[in-house]
Amino acid sequence: MDSNTIDAGLMARMFLAGAKNLESRKDWINELNVFPVPDGDTGTNMTMTIMAAAREVSALYDVGDIDMVSLCKAISSGSLRGARGNSGVILSQLFRGFTKGVKECQEITIPVLAAAFEKAVETAYKAVMKPKEGTILTVAKGGAVKARELADAGMEDMSEFLEQVIAYADEVLSKTPEMLPVLKQAGVVDSGGQGLMQVLKGAYDAYLGKEIDLTVDRKAASLDSGSGKPSFEAQAGAEIKFGYCTEFIIMLNKVFNIKTEMDFKAYLESIGDSIVVVADEDVVKVHVHTNDPGLAIQKALKYGALSNMKIDNMRLEHQEKLFQMSKQEEKPPREEELPGPKKDVGFIAVSVGEGIAEIFKGLGVDYIIEGGQTMNPSTEDMLNAIDMVNADTVFILPNNKNIILAANQAQSLVKDKKIVVIPTKTVPQGITAVINYVPDLSVSENEETMLAEMKAVATGQVTYAVRDTNIDGQEIRQGDFMGLGDHGILSVGTAISTVAMEMVEAMMSEEKELISIYYGEEITREDAENLKSRIAQKHQGCDIELQYGGQPIYYYIISAE
Repeated sequence: MDSNTIDAGLMARMFLAGAKNLESRKDWINELNVFPVPDGDTGTNMTMTIMAAAREVSALYDVGDIDMVSLCKAISSGSLRGARGNSGVILSQLFRGFTKGVKECQEITIPVLAAAFEKAVETAYKAVMKPKEGTILTVAKGGAVKARELADAGMEDMSEFLEQVIAYADEVLSKTPEMLPVLKQAGVVDSGGQGLMQVLKGAYDAYLGKEIDLTVDRKAASLDSGSGKPSFEAQAGAEIKFGYCTEFIIMLNKVFNIKTEMDFKAYLESIGDSIVVVADEDVVKVHVHTNDPGLAIQKALKYGALSNMKIDNMRLEHQEKLFQMSKQEEKPPREEELPGPKKDVGFIAVSVGEGIAEIFKGLGVDYIIEGGQTMNPSTEDMLNAIDMVNADTVFILPNNKNIILAANQAQSLVKDKKIVVIPTKTVPQGITAVINYVPDLSVSENEETMLAEMKAVATGQVTYAVRDTNIDGQEIRQGDFMGLGDHGILSVGTAISTVAMEMVEAMMSEEKELISIYYGEEITREDAENLKSRIAQKHQGCDIELQYGGQPIYYYIISAE
């Protein structure tokens, strides 16, 4: 390429190409998650963040005659409000810093680009309370350092400049396992850093003039305000590839070992998607979306008798849902959906699961943002929720470590209310925090109390492994159940109840007096009661509470305090 500068039109194409490249690789990036849990979502969070900005950029690009100020505003504003998860928030801060560095330029030169890279890194590091090396921050910093070195050396060839910056950032990415032992254990590079590299590589392809589809579906990730649910337009445009949601339990009459399980999963993958196969002693629970449920059933019959069979026509359900949504959107907001009478203090909590949402509401939480492990709410969701709480001061309980940064980002954008983010990392921490709120105390006194009390809560969560790995000294196989503690994996096994018991034992200490069990949507009340009895026998000096949480993916959430 002859030109050694980048104008607004080219920068728009580069940004859109970077966004599309990340989007095309988001599933691969998700798989780089250190812990083999079913909600490893770095790629998804980063993609939803950048695509929020890409929709705004695409609107400008289609009109033509783009100026740098408008372009930078679209990138910065779109990514800030659309940011999800820690990786998405950091990516949005990188864009925010970068656009500050170039928005006043008609054409971007190498020196300007180097300074903008540095501003991006500076802004992102400031957004993270305790920056950790070996992450997306390190990869971004490596690229900025190389950019400064090349600019100071007087490099004039923009193509060579970009190529060398990207190559060096890639080299830094390859070294992240040496910086973070947990990455080395899992045998992966940092997923956020890899996501950033896909953005840079896609942008470089556009700079080189490669033919790239820059089409952005401006409705694809449209969300109903604050709900975390797709809007009517997005739902209407959704394509259901496999029409029947098929579930059943196999009562085994022959050996169902790891190889058998993998073969069965491979077969299901050949006829459908959204596959979950959970083997527990002499039964196997199966879930698959397919166009021919009979094929899944015939295959399963080879392993034993079937029970609890359930087949739903998702296409019919989809049409009914669209009808109901269209009727709902024609109505004015219900009274309970509007901000209530003005009050001094209000609460917002992030929650997933019908039971857990009801617990928070019962404790006086004004607004529940649906989300958590399975879908990290965006900064925009936080802002919409804040609008719905008619209070001078609003406490936000993120209840997930990957949502705290988005809450903090929302806090920084609100000017007409005092927003207090209590950095709860788990649902039990959030419940404890709100229980300890005392109306007669000041906001600062309550914040101090809530922070102190939540630190006394140990949390464990039981889920399943989506791949083989070796981490925290544990040999984990795909399909194993895992007990995840606040700081790592506490137990691994092939039976949910055993894993839960071992997890609780690892969480306990002499000062713990209360154990709370929240059982998920796939656990029966009877199984939960049995687990409660086992724990009670082991810890007779503790009060034990059992409540229905209704959360997906996590069979049990258990706290000790």
